[in-house]
Amino acid sequence: MSTAAQDTGAPRARCTVEADGRTTFRVALRSAGRPRLALVPRPKKNAPEPPAHLLDLEPHGGDESGLRAVLEPLPALAEGRWDVYLTREPDAVRERLRPGLRDLRALVDGSLRERPSPVAVRVPYATKDGFLAVRSWLRTAHAEAGRLDLTDGAMTVHACLHGAELSDSANALLRLRSDKGTTRSFPARTEGSAFSFTAPFGELTGGAPGDQIWDAFLRPATDAPLVRIGRLLDDMADRKAVYVYPALSVGEAAARPYYTVDNDLAVEVTAVH
Repeated sequence: MSTAAQDTGAPRARCTVEADGRTTFRVALRSAGRPRLALVPRPKKNAPEPPAHLLDLEPHGGDESGLRAVLEPLPALAEGRWDVYLTREPDAVRERLRPGLRDLRALVDGSLRERPSPVAVRVPYATKDGFLAVRSWLRTAHAEAGRLDLTDGAMTVHACLHGAELSDSANALLRLRSDKGTTRSFPARTEGSAFSFTAPFGELTGGAPGDQIWDAFLRPATDAPLVRIGRLLDDMADRKAVYVYPALSVGEAAARPYYTVDNDLAVEVTAVH
């Protein structure tokens, strides 16, 4: 059974993330009993709550701030959102933790480091209702979007592939979300693990214009599995409302790139009435 703290006096946890994903939580708590942190994954709709990931809270050296728990890089957390709770005793009711100082400096330039497969990412963040949570991604391979240019009715995406090899036959695809059999393909310009491609929005508005969503993928080599293009490798847990791009008019429609709730790249096409 879990319960959420509703008052501003709820316990807080400071956390520090290292470049390798190692995360240290510190809680101002006396070392009585057997306190632990519980990272609880949010269940999918109509699904039971998955098992929590438990971490022992222990004294550490001369740390006067209380107790410390360490979330090691391995095993990797499953992709999703994990709420952070405190249990003061093994059978005690869980208490939601509020965030203290979050030191995420090691994540800021995360896109500059090569990531092996599987690509695992963790970002502690404050939820909308003011509690501490961890956003995690776990993907066999990942295409990290960088600069995105909008000009002349087209989108040019600059990105870098992690966890897979990039070949000269690589191409980018935009796939219609409502009909996954409908795709548009664009050749990728490659240099090492970096690539770019240009997608004219006019190719997404063929036929009668209507509201559509196109998701962006990379196929690193002929017959290779598709790799989602997104932006995960920094300190931002949610970027949909932060990275906002203008819409470009294309005939009787308007097209606008955006990042989804999972920080993946997509293009929204809407009819202009």
